[in-house]
Amino acid sequence: MSFYTSLNGLKNAQTSLGVIAHNIANSETYGFKRSRTEFSEIVAGSALTNPKMIQGIGASVKSISQNFSLGPVEQTGSALDLAITGDGFFTTRSPIDGVTRYTRAGSFQLSETGNIVDNSGNSLQLFPVDASGRVTGNRLGNATVPTQNAAGSEFIGVTISETGVVNASYADGSVEPVGAVALATFISPGGLKKVGDANWEGTGLSGPASYGAPGSGAYGTLLSGALERSNVDIAEELVGLITAQRNFQANAKAIDTATQISQTVINLRT
Repeated sequence: MSFYTSLNGLKNAQTSLGVIAHNIANSETYGFKRSRTEFSEIVAGSALTNPKMIQGIGASVKSISQNFSLGPVEQTGSALDLAITGDGFFTTRSPIDGVTRYTRAGSFQLSETGNIVDNSGNSLQLFPVDASGRVTGNRLGNATVPTQNAAGSEFIGVTISETGVVNASYADGSVEPVGAVALATFISPGGLKKVGDANWEGTGLSGPASYGAPGSGAYGTLLSGALERSNVDIAEELVGLITAQRNFQANAKAIDTATQISQTVINLRT
């Protein structure tokens, strides 16, 4: 019994080491959210077992939960670098398969077609707005900046306000709103599925996305010219790394002790 209990302990410690290593590896990844390993006790007993004699048989990994606390904000100066100073996720859509993804990494740029995209080519999603920049509907669309305005003037720059309004500037001095950044929130963000590149997809555990404009309700405002860094605390992760290593060593020692006891029993002489 002790062999399998300690073997489970080794596997759990290895899982914890893997999660911590992943956190440390992404300490410089913009928009990354750290994870932690949570364990639960395993107990076996039947209806006929004396409750005072029920013996635990180890532990198992209960969940690998995500921590969505706000990471440090770094100033970059680029108008299309966005940080959310509060709750919410940027909403993007893949041009390849049309899948909607969510991210806290606000590093965007203009594509050759005028679309505002992330580093993977996913298009930032906007709400439609009127000429004054007021949101006129909740239907999401790709963020596309016209290369010329109605008067034929060339596009020269773009700015994004705290409330998410994307304004395009043109050579004739005019400024025209393109749309408003759509932020998403979830009842249970811990249920979001990680898909890499600091992106998540909605699942049944997270619940459906609720969309809103930055600065309204529970949605945080936007900070243009800044990026949210990873919320990984290296000092905390290194302490966890040492703890997981000690747990691994202790379980390995328990297996070694059980082996010695078994060997002693086998070698008994009558």
